[in-house]
Amino acid sequence: MSDVPVYMAGSGLACALGRDRQESLAAMRRGGVAPTPVTAVEGFAWPVHVLPPDEGDWWQRLRRTVCDVVAQCGLPDAQATAEMPLFVASSSLDVGHEEEARRLAGDMQVFADAVGDAIGWRGPVFTVSTACTSAVNAVLAAAELIRDGAVPRAMVLGIEFSNRLTLAGFGGMQLLSPDRALPFGADRNGLVLGEAVAAMYLSAAPARWCLIGGANVVAGTTPTGAHAGAIGAACRAALQQGGLRAQDIDLIKPQAAGSLNNDAIEAAALATVFDTLPPMVAFKSLIGHTLGASGAAELVLLTACIEAGVWPVANHALDPALGVVLAERAPTNLQHILVNAIGFGGGHAALLLKDCGAPSA
Repeated sequence: MSDVPVYMAGSGLACALGRDRQESLAAMRRGGVAPTPVTAVEGFAWPVHVLPPDEGDWWQRLRRTVCDVVAQCGLPDAQATAEMPLFVASSSLDVGHEEEARRLAGDMQVFADAVGDAIGWRGPVFTVSTACTSAVNAVLAAAELIRDGAVPRAMVLGIEFSNRLTLAGFGGMQLLSPDRALPFGADRNGLVLGEAVAAMYLSAAPARWCLIGGANVVAGTTPTGAHAGAIGAACRAALQQGGLRAQDIDLIKPQAAGSLNNDAIEAAALATVFDTLPPMVAFKSLIGHTLGASGAAELVLLTACIEAGVWPVANHALDPALGVVLAERAPTNLQHILVNAIGFGGGHAALLLKDCGAPSA
């Protein structure tokens, strides 16, 4: 296997905080944006971190958002992308369009192809839909192609766009908070969903952010919950691929969705990997759980925070039983970051990110 490094050469984001990274950081400085009540069916509404208002039907809004987010990445010209693969990662896919049009649009690949057409993509297009690990698995797949020397660059798009079916499903399982998400919180009472479109332009050309390891571990015994053994296995496998020890990790971006059980399982699992838990950073209280897009959306937001010197501050009390510390600022000499994602179907994924611009410890 070739050993070509994989870098994040560009990124883009639209989320509840704003339609690009700058707007999102500005909103974070102001303390964030409150979730909006969304009615799934008559008589049943839950808070959702929705994208800023936009005109047009579902597809028009999605196309405009995707084009804007991809434009933030600084891609090469169209000719250079002719052989460049596009990985479209999503959990809900085009369910919102199907609701609005009152018809089924087609199979899973129809959605990814339509997204590719919207941005004039000339290379191959792939669908990755593994619930809430979709975007992380898309990054793993794209990085593997680059690392093996098969392609010099790739694009990952995480998309979670408005629909009522997903909201109703999570509500029916009694997984949603009636007010707000409290990652690792003492009073956590469920998830708050969110909408986002995030782009990661990956390349073999050196850049600040390097993807040095990752893994996906499936534990099918708990199809709707976290599995401590699988979380630990994914973290250890990622560390092994990246050539790191647990003590080399300076910061963890956990799943931390505010679930009463899964937050506790994740914290306990991480404690089996680390003798002392590194500081952590959580974003779901700001942008919600963006499901299939979350791995990309939260990673793009995290790197933007580090680059701009902006940091999310937890304004809720943490559960002392979990032993977790949410960092109040970026750790000094931050270099190695572990990113976790957990999804329905037993998926547990991890990514390792290195800040090549940070000083060595």
